[in-house]
Amino acid sequence: MNRGGDTRVCRTGTRLGARAQSLLHNEPRTIRAAQFALLALGLALCSAQGDAGVPRPEHPQPQLVRDTWLNLNGEWQFEFDDKDAGLRENWGTSGRPLSRKITVPYCFEASLSGIGDTSFHPVVWYRRSLALPGDWKGRRVLLHFGAVDYRASVWVNGQLAGSHEGGHVPFAFEITPLLTTGENIIIVRAEDPPTDRYIPRGKQYWEPKSRGIYYSRTTGIWQTVWLEAVGPSYISSVRMTPDLGRGAMQFDFRVDHPAPETEIFLEVSFQGRRRAVGLAAAEEMRAAAVVIVPGAQAWSPATPNLYDVTFELRRAGRTLDRVRSYFGLRRVAVERGRVFLNNRPTYLKMVLDQGYWPQSNLTPPTDEALQCDVRLTKEMGFNGARKHQKVEDPRYLYWADKMGLLVSSEMANAQLFDERYAAAFTREWIEAVERDYNHPSVIIWAPINESWGAPDLRNPAQQMHLKSLYALTRSLDSTRLVIDNEGWEHTDATDLFALHDYARTGELLYQKYKSLDSGELPNNSRGALVPGFEYNGTPFLLSEYGGIAYVPEGAKVPSEAWGYSGVEKSAEAALERYRGLTKAIVKIPAFAGYCYTQLTDVEQEVNGLLTYDRKPKYDVKAIYAINNP
Repeated sequence: MNRGGDTRVCRTGTRLGARAQSLLHNEPRTIRAAQFALLALGLALCSAQGDAGVPRPEHPQPQLVRDTWLNLNGEWQFEFDDKDAGLRENWGTSGRPLSRKITVPYCFEASLSGIGDTSFHPVVWYRRSLALPGDWKGRRVLLHFGAVDYRASVWVNGQLAGSHEGGHVPFAFEITPLLTTGENIIIVRAEDPPTDRYIPRGKQYWEPKSRGIYYSRTTGIWQTVWLEAVGPSYISSVRMTPDLGRGAMQFDFRVDHPAPETEIFLEVSFQGRRRAVGLAAAEEMRAAAVVIVPGAQAWSPATPNLYDVTFELRRAGRTLDRVRSYFGLRRVAVERGRVFLNNRPTYLKMVLDQGYWPQSNLTPPTDEALQCDVRLTKEMGFNGARKHQKVEDPRYLYWADKMGLLVSSEMANAQLFDERYAAAFTREWIEAVERDYNHPSVIIWAPINESWGAPDLRNPAQQMHLKSLYALTRSLDSTRLVIDNEGWEHTDATDLFALHDYARTGELLYQKYKSLDSGELPNNSRGALVPGFEYNGTPFLLSEYGGIAYVPEGAKVPSEAWGYSGVEKSAEAALERYRGLTKAIVKIPAFAGYCYTQLTDVEQEVNGLLTYDRKPKYDVKAIYAINNP
């Protein structure tokens, strides 16, 4: 049982899950009953409150798990530094206590932080003390941050451990030389200029109050902070590349502080049984091995087969480091106007998911909340999610891997372009791709949405930025599809031709796109192509449509409630529009799939199939039937 879960909820979930699994092993006619038993489980998990002691207690990086780790979430000292006096007054080194308290990993704008202040505070400080476990003596110690928005500097016992820029990606410092016996003090300064539109911030609004499609900000620490004890040499990263045709997995390791006569032993298991072993020489910083898996089982949404793998870094018979991970074998390609998964055409039925929560903004409140979102997405008949304008928590991708959900992964964008933005954005995007490379659920990379950060594509520098991001991403990962510009203004460098259209009715949508396969490219807010470029023959994907707004009777109506084409007065009217739009899309042969806007309401935007607190607005069986007629 997950340490963060409510015992009663988990017991309920166990009973419902067992019922669903029993149904799934029966005849096909019982499969829908199984799916709706799983829906009940998902709704139960949504209500889990978590452990009152340590928020988000689960391991934050499920693809690189060591047993020797210490979660630093919970109460920290905290201070607003609106005059930016902390650096001048040496707050990082002086031992000065901070006057407030905050619950990490929730940002100060979120109520779960214990503060809930949504006004501008561009500089904030954190402080906490800790003692290391006694059995960590003599080991190297790493200090990890899941994400700090946007710039962070970290001191340990008054000495600068390091700095990082990029609000959506992880970073770590080895702090062994800075530690002392007994109490240790960690201090973090975070800077996030709220009105700087050149910073990649996604949907975080640069004005004081959220409006339209822009929402409350997330400043400072917003993902788990943890310590990890490692050996004198240790595995700092592993990159796992599947070769489904051979039933093989390529492992590429980075080893920190390598030593002579060191090797990495790999053991692969499936459903508790050992299936393969491997060995890699690790005398230098890089090491590699290929492991053939007998009778390899492919990963897909219908059969999310995952293999467990253990890596042991050994020298002279002694284990220096031991890491647990997992992988899935699958192949993604585009062929004959379709997306192919494991050599079979797969129609993408995705939902746009922005990953916000009412009490915690960008931070998932609990691990159960992430399970809930993945489960409800599947129960409504979608086979994928487009994670929009956010590099999502790794635990979401873990549950997508485990439960079987395709993911289009997107970077949080800036609004404006200059050369400093281009450099900062590119660095952070590289780190995002590196972080999530091993997740089998991720099948699409989309660095840019609707020309955000490159708003004037008549400008040759911005055109080259767009094309270079495609080429860069393909150079980092040749196993997935890459979209150059989600929604419009494509170049000739894209693997999917993604379009966004919020036509009100299915008939309007059908008339607009019925001749798409003949090369007629309609314009929406902007042209489908950047001037001077031609369509390159890749599959079409309607990656935003619908946006049907509805507030259920009795629900609290947000001030400035907003939706595409107004707000419907009844669930029946909203559902009929959804049905008509989706039926029109699947009648258009040029489309290789769709993505409906959106999974949940977010603040004033009420386009969700679920309310902001994850309650279904419509009969879930009806949504499932529309996606699976």
